[in-house]
Amino acid sequence: MLAIFDHDGVLVDSLDFHTQAWIELGRRENLPIDAEFVRQTFGLTNFMIFERLFGGALPHEQALALGNAKEQCYRDIARGQIELMAGVRDLIENLSSHDFGLAIGSSGPRPNLFLTIESCGLDGRFRSVVGLEDIRRGKPDPEVFLKAADQAGVDPRQCVVFEDAVFGVEAAKAAGMYAVAVGTTNPLEALLDAGADIAVPTLENFPVADLAQILRGR
Repeated sequence: MLAIFDHDGVLVDSLDFHTQAWIELGRRENLPIDAEFVRQTFGLTNFMIFERLFGGALPHEQALALGNAKEQCYRDIARGQIELMAGVRDLIENLSSHDFGLAIGSSGPRPNLFLTIESCGLDGRFRSVVGLEDIRRGKPDPEVFLKAADQAGVDPRQCVVFEDAVFGVEAAKAAGMYAVAVGTTNPLEALLDAGADIAVPTLENFPVADLAQILRGR
């Protein structure tokens, strides 16, 4: 069995850091970015966000440069302030004790993911880490989760995804995985409407034994 964590809003509460970084990029590039735009596009790849901002696809090199600038700004802001979300550290330990492997499947760039792994003392805990550089299609396409499962050598039906975004829940279900939605950035009703198998306000005291039983029966 494999537990795949989205990064932003699930492993770490990074929305404020990303919001600051996007608004700073908007200030530098004279782009119409505010906190509500960031909330609405949270979970999409940078390339998909730029398509929305510019009304169509940008030349790859321009989109890459803008994305790199934004993510460097994020890391500058977040470094030294990253903390795991409530309940996540205990959840990781409980999952491991119930024979779950661990993975990350995120639309964020790999340097962001490894900054969290290093900052939170999680080196060596994840069997696979899949980020922006590893995929061609962002959520709601299931590619990111299918790659995480493939790299870990686990059948998708034996995987659970922890997600906070509607697009992420849709991607998990499209991958044939069990979807646990966390209401950190979206209403639980919206996440259930997107197809989540269950939705919880936080990951504190999550019933791992029940989850293991469900996955063993799939």
